Amino acid sequence: MRLDEEFDVGTLPQSTNNFDPLPPGWYEVSITDAEIRKTKAGTGSYIAVRYDVIGPTHQGRVVFRNLNIRNPNPKSEEIGRQQLGDLMRAIGVPRLTDTDQLIGGSLKIKLKIREQEGYDPSNDVSGFKALEGSAPPAPRAKPADDNPFAGEAKPASNPPWMR
Repeated sequence: MRLDEEFDVGTLPQSTNNFDPLPPGWYEVSITDAEIRKTKAGTGSYIAVRYDVIGPTHQGRVVFRNLNIRNPNPKSEEIGRQQLGDLMRAIGVPRLTDTDQLIGGSLKIKLKIREQEGYDPSNDVSGFKALEGSAPPAPRAKPADDNPFAGEAKPASNPPWMR
């Protein structure tokens, strides 16, 4: 199919994406997404967590980590739940009932490089630590149904015409 314009490779932007694994070590991160997903086999579930690196180097890079919370393999489930507990302690969340409670949490994660036959090397999260002076993430308000006014502050007293 014919294009309606001509593209010159010399004028097109070059990608700055770098998908090489980060060097092993500790990184300060912020959790920007967390959601429950089913395993491929459909026999378990995990929390998929996205960490955005905020320092001290490699700001803007992203690391993903899955935490098994239900798995037919008891050892896999135990490891995933232990990691979830370490993550919750690092960000100051004593009880977790919704993955949104994780979002906004800041902590340090320890990265190592995982080598797998047939795949490029990738990062693996192998530890969690609290940031000094960090506070737990603020609760995220969820709109009720499709109410456009959900989450708005309610007035502390009656409006002036009702006083």
